Amino acid sequence: MLYFGIDWSEDQHNLCIRNAAGAAISRVAFEHSLAGFERLEVERRKLNVPASDCPVAIETTYNLVVDFLLEHDYPVYIVPPQATEGYRNRQRSSGAHDDDSDAALLADILRTDRESHRRLRPNTALTQQILAQVRLIEILRRSIQRQSNQLRAVLRRTYAPAVGLFSDLTAPITLQFLSQYPTACEAQALSRQAFETFLRAHGYTRSDLIPLRYARLQEPAPAAQPAVVQAYRSQVQTLAHILLPQVRARAQVLAQLEQLFHQHPDAPLFDSLPGAGPLLAPALLAKFGDHRDRFPVAADVQALAGTCPVTERSGKRKRVKFRRGCDKEFRRIAQQFALASLSQSGWASAYWQEIRPHCHSDSHASRILANRWLAIIWKLWQTRQPYDEAYHLQQRARRRTLKSPRV
Repeated sequence: MLYFGIDWSEDQHNLCIRNAAGAAISRVAFEHSLAGFERLEVERRKLNVPASDCPVAIETTYNLVVDFLLEHDYPVYIVPPQATEGYRNRQRSSGAHDDDSDAALLADILRTDRESHRRLRPNTALTQQILAQVRLIEILRRSIQRQSNQLRAVLRRTYAPAVGLFSDLTAPITLQFLSQYPTACEAQALSRQAFETFLRAHGYTRSDLIPLRYARLQEPAPAAQPAVVQAYRSQVQTLAHILLPQVRARAQVLAQLEQLFHQHPDAPLFDSLPGAGPLLAPALLAKFGDHRDRFPVAADVQALAGTCPVTERSGKRKRVKFRRGCDKEFRRIAQQFALASLSQSGWASAYWQEIRPHCHSDSHASRILANRWLAIIWKLWQTRQPYDEAYHLQQRARRRTLKSPRV
């Protein structure tokens, strides 16, 4: 058995190979290229040990070298950077290190504490596709939010009635209207018939609201100076032109995500979660993954998602801290689901009302509620059973009865 440690970077990786006794028998720097990856294979073949007997420690999963290792049957272990820092401080009080020493440290971590780190087991291609789509939707959401905030600020300066003209500033009909009529003067010059013609040409179906929309457009409003309006006219058009394809792309990716999600055997389970909807249900599925043995107990998934705190005890001293070392993407998804469940789940809403007065913020309360939800979802995931609110309430009542003191 040999132990590989790889300190990765964008262009070059450092490899250290240790034997069972802890001696470093090979140190190699190889490029981030196919030829460089093959160099790693050459080193292993020189030592005449099969890939399956060469566990590899690395600090990331988002790298082509990890894909190469998995494809060639290396057991891959992901060591969090925080853990590496702790091992480094244990060995060197100065904290000094370089790429070569970090690779050697990773190999030694695997040699001495392999059982403390979980082997990377990739999800199925379908689950990986679902997670990729979820991440793309989040990228588009952030971009849309950033640019729509810029557009809203410009409109409030030069064209305030347009902000609430339709249901949403990022609705396609709003962006199409702003592209064609980027100033208040141009919009107010429209006749009722021309306004209706524009809406029908762009697929607006709420004909009952057209009179209301037109009336709002014609309402008197404070006017910016003509020079200011002219200065920002092109900015309104440009931002509307940039936003419209992103809004359409997000809707398209969401539709593709829904198709992928319903192909997954666990879809009915996550689809049953109250308030999860077409985005959070597949997001939670992708974060739980396909391998049930990855989380032997609910506390494992709660720790990964960062919804449970870190408790430090020393003698009579006890300190509870916010968990910083976690999958922050998972935490965001879990907290979003917790908030979404409030309108769909009676117990979740009641629990929120109970804990919110004792929390520092809505984020703190949503994290506590998310922690409860993750324990429930973990149980459903292990048993492959969909969520049943009535059954859950029965179980809660039963547990409260068992805990109540007997007379």
